[in-house]
Amino acid sequence: MPTFFEALTSKDRPYKKAKTLTESLSILGKMKLDHHIDSDLFDIFIRDKIYLKYAHRFLEPEKIDDVDEEKIPGYQP
Repeated sequence: MPTFFEALTSKDRPYKKAKTLTESLSILGKMKLDHHIDSDLFDIFIRDKIYLKYAHRFLEPEKIDDVDEEKIPGYQP
């Protein structure tokens, strides 16, 4: 799953702009609901705020928005 997240948030994709945290996590949540990614790993990724640790290390500040985890599709705390 980190590969998907990295692809969504990467600023050096020539074919699309980097997405915000909220946009990226919403896409991953929909992928979870469609059984395209492991649901347990997705929940750990959110619950342990791995996405936020990654964001602070690698993302541009304007892409780090306030994530409302309750609104992420498919997330089970």
